[in-house]
Order: sequence, then C-alpha cells, then structure tokens
Amino acid sequence: CRSDPPLGASVNVVGTVNVFEAVAQRRRRMAPLVYASSIATYEAVEDDDDRSPSADGGIPGTLYGVYKRANEGAAAVYWRDRKLATVGLRPHTVYGPGRDQGLTAAPTLAMLAAAAEAPFHIPYGGRFQIQYAPDVARAFIEASRSASDGASVHNLAGHPVHMSEIIDAIATAAPEATGTITHDETLLPFPDEVDSSSLTGLIGPASDTPVQEGVIDTIARFRRLIADGLVSFDADAAPGRMVAERSPIPAPHARG
Repeated sequence: CRSDPPLGASVNVVGTVNVFEAVAQRRRRMAPLVYASSIATYEAVEDDDDRSPSADGGIPGTLYGVYKRANEGAAAVYWRDRKLATVGLRPHTVYGPGRDQGLTAAPTLAMLAAAAEAPFHIPYGGRFQIQYAPDVARAFIEASRSASDGASVHNLAGHPVHMSEIIDAIATAAPEATGTITHDETLLPFPDEVDSSSLTGLIGPASDTPVQEGVIDTIARFRRLIADGLVSFDADAAPGRMVAERSPIPAPHARG
C-alpha cells in the first residue's frame, strides 16, 4: 500500500468489494462473511496525544488504514442495501508461521531469524497487542459460525506487550539469539491497546495463547521448516523476509 498505492487499493478495496459482491449473490446459502479489517483503521496516534483514538473519526495514519476503513463502510452499505451479513475483525500485530508480509510482520521475522541463527533489527518499538496466528484463525472461524446479522466490526483480543518483552521471549526460546535481535524506538501510528469485549459478546471468550508459549511454538515450527528445507531466512532482504523454498509454508493448526 505504501510503495504502490493504486495496487494496494486494488487488492484491499476492490478485492474486498469483489468478495462482498460474490457472497451477496449467494447470501441465502452463506454463513456471515467474516473479513479482515485492521487496527490501522483507527485514527493516527501522535506521541503527545492524550485522547482515545477513534476507529470512526479522524484520519488513519496509513493508506492501508484508509483502505480498510473503506471496507468497513462498504460492509455497512452492503447490509443496508443487500442484507449481506458481515463481521469485520481488526487484528493488531499477528505473529506466527505464515505471517511474512507487512510492517507488523517484523516480530515474526525476528523469530525466524532467531531460528536461523541470524541477526535481525525490528524497525519499530513501543507497546502493542500481539496475537498468535492460530488464535486469530479460531476467532475468524467462530465468528463465521455466530449467525450474526448486520455489519458489525470488532477488535481482536491480545496481550499488550512492549517490544522489549518480545525480544526477551525470543531470547528465552532461543538463548543463542540473545543480543542479536534489536529494535527501533519508533512508534506505530496505532493505539497500543483496544477493547475486544464486543467480540467476546459475539463468540464468547477468545483463545489467547500466552506470549512466551506462542514464541516458543513459533521458533520450534521455524526450526523444523528450516531443517526440512521448506523455509529460509533471507538476510539480504530489508528488513528480512521469509522464503518458501519448495512449497508454501504450512499453515499453523487452529487449536480447539
């Protein structure tokens, strides 16, 4: 979205409307459509801003956030005009195998680097809510089974942590990585913590894997994938990326 805004809009806005339209034409045979919005829909947070940021007012801090807010608006219009039931979920920082795209993929790439015994620098810091990929997958599945009407949007549950805590968790899971994973102090233009109680009202208590457990599991998965020649760490890419060598990265299993 940042490097090629027209393509970003085509994928995130036009692509989502295409999904809405396809489901609207078959809505009598479909469960509620659950789609990924983002924490980026919240208005930009300034360092000295003591207001509670809004997901409805103000202007998001990124084009990605603007595009995702457009999708939330489109979902509301599709419900009003076509009675297409939708549930939008707003992840914050999702981590785990398979999370290799976007700025907030950096903590996952740091875990991959640790598994590969390579150094890595995370280009931001501060506090944020971190969410393990299998927990996020489970929330999407349960929302699709909720029989929800309307066009609701909900924040995902997650652990509020500081980036230094993530680095400490990586060092605990991979002691040989101690001192090789670093981070900037630059803050993301998103709120560091949001309320997920409306999602609890929709699907009940959400899965929320403890951070240390999720980091240990992620690094163990990466070690197996690296050993099997399925994934490698590209140290020449900036800030690093995950590469599937022979086949797509196996998706982590959602826990029951």
